[in-house]
Amino acid sequence: MLTMTVSYVDRQTLSALAPSVTKALELTDTQYGLLGSAFAFAYLFATPLGGWWIGRMGARRGLLGSLLVWSAVAALHALVPNLVGLFALRVALGVAEGPGFPGAAQTVQRVLGPADRARGFGVLFVGSSIGAAIAPKLASWLSDEIGWRGAFLGTAFVGFAWLVPWIVLTSLPRVRAVLDGPREHAPRAGWPEIVRLLREPAMIRALVAIFAAAPGIALTLTWGAKYLAGTFGVKQGAIGDYLWLPPLVFDLAGALLFGDLAARMRRADGTPPRLLVAVALVLAAAMVALPFASTPWQSIAVLSVTMAGGGALYTLVTADLFARVDHAQVALAGGVLAGAQSLAAIIGNPLIGWAVDRTGSYDTVAFALAAWVVPGTVAWLIANPLASATRSAAGSRSTP
Repeated sequence: MLTMTVSYVDRQTLSALAPSVTKALELTDTQYGLLGSAFAFAYLFATPLGGWWIGRMGARRGLLGSLLVWSAVAALHALVPNLVGLFALRVALGVAEGPGFPGAAQTVQRVLGPADRARGFGVLFVGSSIGAAIAPKLASWLSDEIGWRGAFLGTAFVGFAWLVPWIVLTSLPRVRAVLDGPREHAPRAGWPEIVRLLREPAMIRALVAIFAAAPGIALTLTWGAKYLAGTFGVKQGAIGDYLWLPPLVFDLAGALLFGDLAARMRRADGTPPRLLVAVALVLAAAMVALPFASTPWQSIAVLSVTMAGGGALYTLVTADLFARVDHAQVALAGGVLAGAQSLAAIIGNPLIGWAVDRTGSYDTVAFALAAWVVPGTVAWLIANPLASATRSAAGSRSTP
């Protein structure tokens, strides 16, 4: 969970500082959208390969090496001279963070039994949201104190601080035994295994749902600061006073609550909690109300509701997928899911920037995103999850 917190602090710092950085480097909204795509494009390819690598190395060592690299890259953002340099660093950060989510997902799968994994994935997503909540407040405060370049150095320090407790806790023999796992669980190949996994009906079904939910979440996480500054004139130093709430709601009302409900409603035949997914869809589609918000806090309320829906969808879809893939493929499947989020960002961020540049507001974007989440989620609801071979029993037997 804390690994995901560090990951999101580092990747969200640019989003939190977007009003200052885009002004200093004279970037348009379209160019800023391309920066979001740069990270996402690298992350798209890095997460599946990162999942394969975590399967080989184990989360204990794999996460340690990955975080060392991405924290260094995050710190280098302080030296960026122009759009080209920032673009290159976003690509490097996306590559370095690739093993993060697969490693965290493998940890949940190995530590918890089948009955508790839905809750476990809810807790895992809490880490992402904690990072997304910390980044605006911390980065904006540091920007006011030492400038936006110094803010990048300050937030990167969070990653280095995480290393000590991780090394200490994972050095315990019983923890090493669980996290490293038997060598025979590691996938035998890279891209061939990814291609085979992409052909699984359960994987396709999950990707469709994630691809539907991701753009709405990205509007809050990537464009939240730009939206508040451009629509309501919120200053850089006050951005964190607002943007802490949507990630918190993502945690409590989305990931944790729905993860717990899914665990309580879990059925032996693997039938997914369709009612919970339908409720999550309604919450995510609340983005349609954003153009009618007349104050910053009203807009934050709308974004918080949509984040609750997105957090619920992420948690339910992830837990359901991991119950249907082989235990050895969990890290790889987690990487592919993260890659789907990246693909949505690659396509969506430039389109959002283009729309804002052309219209001068986020109204059209909000309506489009509210409509976008519906068909993919409905497709997940009506698909037959038992069409693919369910291997959760095998995964359960190999769980420590």
